[in-house]
Order: sequence, then C-alpha cells, then structure tokens
Amino acid sequence: MEAMRRTVWGMLAALFLVAGTGCTVTTKDPSYVPPAPLPPMEQLEKAPLADAKTFSSGTDVLSFINADRTIACSLTSGRGEHVNLPYEQNRYSDAANNKLPIIPVAHCELATYQAPQPGDIKDDCAGTHLGYLGGVALLAPDTARYGECRSGVTSMEAAYGPKGSKAGPLAQLPVLADGQNLERNGLRCSAYNGGVACGNVSAGAGFFVSPERYELIPGPANGSPSPQPEGSKTA
Repeated sequence: MEAMRRTVWGMLAALFLVAGTGCTVTTKDPSYVPPAPLPPMEQLEKAPLADAKTFSSGTDVLSFINADRTIACSLTSGRGEHVNLPYEQNRYSDAANNKLPIIPVAHCELATYQAPQPGDIKDDCAGTHLGYLGGVALLAPDTARYGECRSGVTSMEAAYGPKGSKAGPLAQLPVLADGQNLERNGLRCSAYNGGVACGNVSAGAGFFVSPERYELIPGPANGSPSPQPEGSKTA
C-alpha cells in the first residue's frame, strides 16, 4: 500500500513538473501535406531580401552559390553577349564593346543540368547548328533564355560536376541561404525549391533552374511560361 502511494505521488509530481516547465507533447499528423513551393515570380516578390554587402566582394556585382553547390549566379551587367562575371574570363571590358549599351542581367551556371528543348535554342552557333548546350541561364530586363553555344563544360561543371575539382573561384562564393532573395538594378534571384529563380518582378520575366529541370517565364507581353520536362544531361 505504501509503495502504491509513493507511485501515485511520483506520477503527480511528474505531471506538475511538465506543467511548470511549459513542456508539451506533440504527435505528427499523418494527414498533413506541406504547402507546395510558390511559383518562381511569386517567390521573388515575397521572399525576404538578404544583405547585398555579403555578396558584393567590394564590387557592384552580386555573386552567390546555393547551399548544395549545384548552381552559381551573378546579378551583374551585360554588353551584348558579354557578361561581367568575376569568377571566369570574359570580354565584357574589351574596348571594342564600349559602343554596346550596358544592361542589368542575371546569369546562372549549373554543375549538372538538362538539355535545352528545341524551341528554346536561340542561336545557330555560327551556322553549324551544333554546340548549343544547357547549363547556363541568362535574364535581361524583359527576356530570359536557357542554354548557349560553347565547347566544353560550364565553370560550375568543372568545379562541382561529377568530375569537378571542388576548387577555384567558385568555391569561394558566399552561400545564399534557401528562401532568401538578392536584388540588383531591378532584377532578383532567390535560392529555393532545389534550385534558383531569377526574374524582373515588374516585367514578369524570369527563369527557374535546377539540376532536374528548368522553366522560362517570358512575361505577359511575350506569351505564357513553358515548364520544361526532365531530360538527360548534356556533356
């Protein structure tokens, strides 16, 4: 009898302790379904902005890599086909390009990627119709494209692809946390949903890229967005 009394008092003491410390016991709801990710342009409009200083390295260009190191992007400037990228050689500053207007652009490279769909191939690659590869997305103020003419791999593929070195300038880029936004000259990029979205919210143009898929968002004046199905990776 005395043992039973001690057990009851012990149980009561435990209950009072739980109540006093504010502890609660929760159980997982098996019927709960997490909300779907926002559409890319809505994500860019609503997600919080990160501090741009962290990503500038003392220049006007904002560069980042996503947390799983599959995509690196820059909010930067372009002159014609020449993009000012701090982590790879380019001809942006060549005197021959001084006559070209400077426009804000967002540029992303992927370590693994999908091939462009036929309707998204925008260059005949010097008349050869060969070498238009995926793995690169470019946003200008009112247009977005996926793919480019090149021979070889992207810089991200060289660093973080299946045979990547895991070294070099891209390895030094700051990480943009999942769900955060960066903005420069009216263009935004956000790391989310396993990839990166970049867009001009006011114009409605943008893109979403991930290793598994890409989507081009042409904006209201240029037609409706065309999500791309999954496909095989290009070399």
